[in-house]
Amino acid sequence: MSTKPKVAFICVHNSCRSQIAEALGRLLAGDVFESYSAGTETKPAINPDAVRLVKARYGVDMAATQYSKLLTALPPVDVVVTMGCNVQCPMLPCTRREDWGLPDPTGQEDAAFASVIDEIERQILRLREELRAAD
Repeated sequence: MSTKPKVAFICVHNSCRSQIAEALGRLLAGDVFESYSAGTETKPAINPDAVRLVKARYGVDMAATQYSKLLTALPPVDVVVTMGCNVQCPMLPCTRREDWGLPDPTGQEDAAFASVIDEIERQILRLREELRAAD
C-alpha cells in the first residue's frame, strides 16, 4: 500500500479554521490522508470557541492535541488547502491546491462557528472520497 497523502490546511494565524480542519481531517479521514495545519503567523492559543464547539460536537480536544504553528513546521505535503483568508503559499510545493473560501467566525456567535464547522466537515468528507478514488 502506498503512503497516505499529507494534507496541509493553511490560514493566516493557524488558530481557528485550519485547526478545525486538521482535527476533523484526523477524525473523519485519517484512514485516507494525514492532516496538518499551519499559518503564516501564529497565535498563543487555538480559538477557545472553536475548541469548545469541536469538543462538544466531536469529543476532540484540540487544545490538548494541537497548537498554532508556522508553515516551516510542516513536513513535505501533497495537498495544500487554504481556508479563504487570502493567504498565499508559493513556498509550499504540492501536487494539488484548493481554497475553501470560508469566512472567519472569530468573535461571532456560536451559529457562525457551527456553519463553518459544518462546511469544513463537508469539505473533509469530499476530499477524503476524491483522494481515496485517486489512490
